[in-house]
Amino acid sequence: MLLKDKHIVLGVSGSIAAYKIASLASMLAKQRADVTVIMTQNATNFINPITFESLTGNKCLVDTFDRNFQHSVEHVALAKKTDVILVAPASANVIAKAAYGIADDMLTTTLLACQCPKIFAPAMNTRMYQNPVVQDNLKILGKYGMEVVTPASGYLACGDTGEGKMPEPEALYEAIVKALTPKDLAGKKVLVTAGPTQEKFDPVRYISNHSTGKMGYAVAKAAMLRGADVTLVSGKTAIQPPAGVNVVPVISAADMAQAVKAVADEQDIIIKAAAVADYRPAQTADEKMKKKDGELTIALERTEDILAYLGAHRREGQFICGFSMETEHMLENSRAKLEKKNIDMMVANNLRQEGAGFGTDTNVVTLLTKEETLELPILSKEEVADRLLTFILEKQGKKALK
Repeated sequence: MLLKDKHIVLGVSGSIAAYKIASLASMLAKQRADVTVIMTQNATNFINPITFESLTGNKCLVDTFDRNFQHSVEHVALAKKTDVILVAPASANVIAKAAYGIADDMLTTTLLACQCPKIFAPAMNTRMYQNPVVQDNLKILGKYGMEVVTPASGYLACGDTGEGKMPEPEALYEAIVKALTPKDLAGKKVLVTAGPTQEKFDPVRYISNHSTGKMGYAVAKAAMLRGADVTLVSGKTAIQPPAGVNVVPVISAADMAQAVKAVADEQDIIIKAAAVADYRPAQTADEKMKKKDGELTIALERTEDILAYLGAHRREGQFICGFSMETEHMLENSRAKLEKKNIDMMVANNLRQEGAGFGTDTNVVTLLTKEETLELPILSKEEVADRLLTFILEKQGKKALK
């Protein structure tokens, strides 16, 4: 668990959105993080400190001069052990104080004393958020290396509709995870493909497969969290794209080939996790094909092999990884693909194995290179994505040493 035993400080300022932080505190505690909540005095008008104490098991701090760390001043003692601090909701007042180093309560003094990553999630009326003074203050926070989570747009507590709504707890949770994830892919460009393709034979019908895109999306998100500049070329899925990832939506295999070719040369790592159709209808009807008596035969033709193209046109130093889903002879078939397509690595899995396949939250894969075979146990797709990226970095390091 990335968050296990990490000390996370949640700073809550005076906003109606303060109630959402109870859900965030609960999410973090369930991941066994050590969570301390600091509230401004105004925040206590919206939610009781006892709520946070019940959820986190730690005292909720409000008084600047409260002491319980072996008689040391609390904001300093707290700052020394904090791994990340998130201010949410961050009012215009707290943002201004943080921007100019004003420390007149427990939250702002702790902010000044902390040397860990600092994240702000603004929450306020649209007019306040768009005020040039507030925008300048947010730029100052960025200048000093603090992250600002862009607020959502929607219906606000004041009755207005627009920017300034605090993101949901899930988005704030992801911001914390990103801040705590080692950035071992910083400076790398990573291309990931995901999801199915759809090959239409009339305006109503198409040929496709059962891919949901979960594995590819997990890889794209993991690479983004680890600092990479990620492009995700995706067929149609029901998954919300990861924040911070450049998503290129496509439909057919031809669309995916075009999108991949357009950006492939600039990528350091390419991971082809999409389930691309091998065949498409040779002819596409302009009108819906009417039902008739008797059988219907549809002629199919091959689609372009995108992975083979990448292997044949790779640039120096580029690492290419493919995915191979099999129902029999998994290792033999996957190794043959690895050699034929001139790529560095193949991720093989068997559709018939329990815990693997389409639509599941887990996967069981074997990582193959020309020299190595690494079988992984059943893992969540997020864990598989992390293990896969770590393996690629190790392989790249060995290639650089040669």
